[in-house]
Amino acid sequence: MSDNLVKQLMRHEGKRLKPYRCTADKLTIGYGRNLDDVGISDAEAMFMLRNDISQARVDLLQNHPWIDQIDYPRQDVFINMVFNLGINRFNGFKNALAAAKVGDFDLCAKEMLDSRWASQVGERANELARQMVRGEYA
Repeated sequence: MSDNLVKQLMRHEGKRLKPYRCTADKLTIGYGRNLDDVGISDAEAMFMLRNDISQARVDLLQNHPWIDQIDYPRQDVFINMVFNLGINRFNGFKNALAAAKVGDFDLCAKEMLDSRWASQVGERANELARQMVRGEYA
């Protein structure tokens, strides 16, 4: 594939970083990727997942730098939650965060489970609460 073709397609298709409906009413993103008919590959899905995890970690540590001092399984609970909720909604877990900050991981897990989020995500919340209590992956 030539650089000229790439540049030409970039110019013709235009770049859209959020999904939109093209003139053929197909859900499209990027430089004309037809998500309805083509979707994404496994490699693209994994690339996006890893990028999103990295961003969730950056957001978490920018808002709560002390979390970098706790063990990885517990950090990953919070990264998982930020991934799912976004940092703004995650920041609403004030009691859980306060408990974790002082090392009371049992109370942190209890606070996590005492939330609307826990009722929405079900077993995910239970697994993450166990991981918070034990400090090891479920």
